[in-house]
Amino acid sequence: MVFCVDIRSLRGTAGKAMAAAALVLGGALPALGAAVTHTVTAQPVADMKSLFAVVEAVDITPARARISGTIVELLVDEGQIVTAGQVLARVRDPKQGIQVDSARSRLQSLDAQLELATTTLTRVATLYQSGKISKAAYDEARTQVDVITANIAAARSDQAVIRQAQTEGQVLAPANGRVLKVNVTNGGVILPGEVIATIAAESYVLRLMLPERHARFIKLGDKVLVGDRGMLDPDYTLREGSRRDGEVVQIYPELVNGRVIADVEVSGLGDFFVGERIRVWVATDARNALVVPREYIYRHHGLSFVRLASGAEVVVQPGMAVATGVEVLSGVREGDVLAAPADTAVMER
Repeated sequence: MVFCVDIRSLRGTAGKAMAAAALVLGGALPALGAAVTHTVTAQPVADMKSLFAVVEAVDITPARARISGTIVELLVDEGQIVTAGQVLARVRDPKQGIQVDSARSRLQSLDAQLELATTTLTRVATLYQSGKISKAAYDEARTQVDVITANIAAARSDQAVIRQAQTEGQVLAPANGRVLKVNVTNGGVILPGEVIATIAAESYVLRLMLPERHARFIKLGDKVLVGDRGMLDPDYTLREGSRRDGEVVQIYPELVNGRVIADVEVSGLGDFFVGERIRVWVATDARNALVVPREYIYRHHGLSFVRLASGAEVVVQPGMAVATGVEVLSGVREGDVLAAPADTAVMER
């Protein structure tokens, strides 16, 4: 508990006594927390480099047409989420309908020929058994039935091919993901293998491009600090709670334009735009620094102070915030023993 006394209203000996008591109490408060101490030691600290990373899909796959024809129905648009096997468009070839009708007519003709050949074979078989015709005539009639039967089977296979081509007119999504681009419109004419839509698979990564001088520091498993969306202001500083942790999962062995490329895996990128830039912080080197826990530093008259175990107050220059506290650039030396302030009132004064 902190007591406040307005000593300006006191006069004479009583005023002097109250003022002295107030000064004694004010100077004694920080000493009450001196039981908790911390020894300043040098710790390895990573130098964080701020740069931009780009959201990229792990796999981008095209949905292609398997037959030529006209797009009669387009069922997808940019930005839409699709699942593997979903119908994206339907392609029809006007010649297929004619081919189906032709195959049907041919089958009807062959069925009639088979019926006639079967009747002829039955009649010839009767005559052959009675000895009125030769065996050659009987074999010829039987062969005619076999030939027509084979022709019917071939016609049915051709008809199945045409029907399968009609089925392949459905353009299916090759994987789960988001449609990045639709390359065609309704009524357009396409050829086999032409790309109907480009799909980004569900998995997204952040792609870094570091200068070549940092290539020797980056390695698989390195932690990367990832900011929130919209942190494109170059003056933005990393604040506690406004970042996510990522991990380097792939480093490409080829330098491109003097830069090393690496992929960072971060959760929760599914609602980002492919190609969107995000501010990240990457550790480029490590050095030893004096780190003091945050609770041992307090502010007074616009300056930062720490209290030594001896009771002396020392002005310090705080630096970068790290996981174990705050880097101190000046004011303390390795081996100094610090005493924690008594309470937050002292820290905030």
